[in-house]
Amino acid sequence: MGEIVVLRHGETEWSLSGQHTGVTDLPLLPEGERRARELAPVLGRRRFAAVWVSPRERARRTAELAGLTATGVDEDLVELDYGGYEGRTTAEISEELGRPWSVWRDPVVPGRTPGETLADVGRRVDGVLGRAGELLDDGDVALVAHGHVLRVLTARWLGLGPEAGALFALPAGAYGVLGHEHGRPVLTGWGLD
Repeated sequence: MGEIVVLRHGETEWSLSGQHTGVTDLPLLPEGERRARELAPVLGRRRFAAVWVSPRERARRTAELAGLTATGVDEDLVELDYGGYEGRTTAEISEELGRPWSVWRDPVVPGRTPGETLADVGRRVDGVLGRAGELLDDGDVALVAHGHVLRVLTARWLGLGPEAGALFALPAGAYGVLGHEHGRPVLTGWGLD
């Protein structure tokens, strides 16, 4: 049975600075491009039944540089919509609120332009996992997307709630592998680069 390879896009200006990047489409920095290219030999050893990418340019370019040919663009792989917190850092949001803020615990934007809830993201990625699971008999499935959405997807793969994505830090340009052991979903590799 195949595995699901989750690949976070390479570094952008905002991922470097810690700014929340949902709908804003930023290009990869040279370092992000370099790290994506370095993944090509490793990922090239796998047989992919499908390679699905987020529609954002940073994810599509990462896939291309990593030697992956996208077989589909999946809207369900877009990053969490941060609403009014788009482009802001956790530190800035915490300072404004006068208390520590976490995307894993707190509403995205209380009382402002609404963003997306973790439950919303969980429902989206459950659909992705269902579609990907149907292809695993034919090989691996690569999902090239963004940090928070891939962390929620990993939590859901393991049967955990979306907020458990907090446990799976995934640096820009790194990947993880979701597989099976004795018929159960497991994490077989994480934070690889």
